[in-house]
Amino acid sequence: MKDETETPGEGQIVVPGTPTGLAVPDITATTAARIAESVASARAAGTRRTYASGWRAFTTWCAAEGHTAVPAHPVTVAAYLVACADTVTETGERAFAPATLAHRLAAIAHHHRQSGHPSPTGNDLVKATMSGIRRDYATAGQRPRSPRAPLLTADVLTIVDKARADCQGWADEVAERRDTALLLLGFAGAFRRSELVALTCGDVSLHRLDGLHIKLRRSKTDQEGRGTIRALPFTHSHTSCPPCAWMRWAQIVAAHDTGGRPAVIRLLRGAEPFAAHVCRGPRPRTVPVSPLLRAIRKNGNLSETALSGAAVHAAIRRRAESAGYDPELVAQLGGHSLRAGFVTQAFRNGASAHAIMRQTGHTTPAMLEVYAREHAPLLGNAVTNLGL
Repeated sequence: MKDETETPGEGQIVVPGTPTGLAVPDITATTAARIAESVASARAAGTRRTYASGWRAFTTWCAAEGHTAVPAHPVTVAAYLVACADTVTETGERAFAPATLAHRLAAIAHHHRQSGHPSPTGNDLVKATMSGIRRDYATAGQRPRSPRAPLLTADVLTIVDKARADCQGWADEVAERRDTALLLLGFAGAFRRSELVALTCGDVSLHRLDGLHIKLRRSKTDQEGRGTIRALPFTHSHTSCPPCAWMRWAQIVAAHDTGGRPAVIRLLRGAEPFAAHVCRGPRPRTVPVSPLLRAIRKNGNLSETALSGAAVHAAIRRRAESAGYDPELVAQLGGHSLRAGFVTQAFRNGASAHAIMRQTGHTTPAMLEVYAREHAPLLGNAVTNLGL
């Protein structure tokens, strides 16, 4: 009879998360592999990357300082937090924000659980150390955080109008149509950049009354993929109409997938000037499973791969710079500027938190209050009623 408390020996199948001291039941390698895959899929890819990065940083520090990483003593973790908090950049600023330290604690806890050890991060010493670091940061006014500046409605329209005006040829128009779709869909849909780049052509449908129906198959707050629909309405002006922006870009995608570069050139050379709504026309025949927003090569050719999150970030900055925005503001822009802009503009226009959450997918109003405090601090503020 097998000892139920023996430790898995050499060559024995190891299942992630199995407590130490318990022998693994006899299962096939295929079943163990499937369990490992399911465990890995329990967390989003971004979370797994964050954990991997945080764990590498901790194990590297442990190796350099002569400490044991697994199982780590609470004093080791506390010493690591202090070392991170004391790390400064060349300009003398704190290198790591409290949020970064919290992510690294989560990574340490995760890897201990995965290896069957109790996590040291729940120890009172570790908790008190982290709390003290947060207080030290706040007292010194050193909380390195760089939230993205929001792009409001006027900003988005200024940027897309300039992008259209700057087109000098068919290759420029390909990039303009994609970037306009990115900006208007991202803004009106309050999408995270990870949600934008994950969209496929089949996720978008044109509703005759509502405008666009975009199926969000999964998101940061919907890791199990229950899915939701975000509606992007028709607008009075064709220049600001998300359905028109989608239609113009979908025409490019359909032409490319059908006939490659020659088909795209024929489409653009024969296209009427964009002087009115085009969103009521026939839907382009796109491949449902193909990426909607794609990388574009320098010669105007479309890539077969989806646009990356970093490319979304770069496109927004590039277009804002071309539209004449101040370099300091451009440096504060990024993929999250569209989502932050939606929330900020909606608050400024008098929308309720519930109405905003219908589009953003936030599960509580608490996060929305962060946007209001940082980007619309006068809304609902008694300072406006002082009679000064």
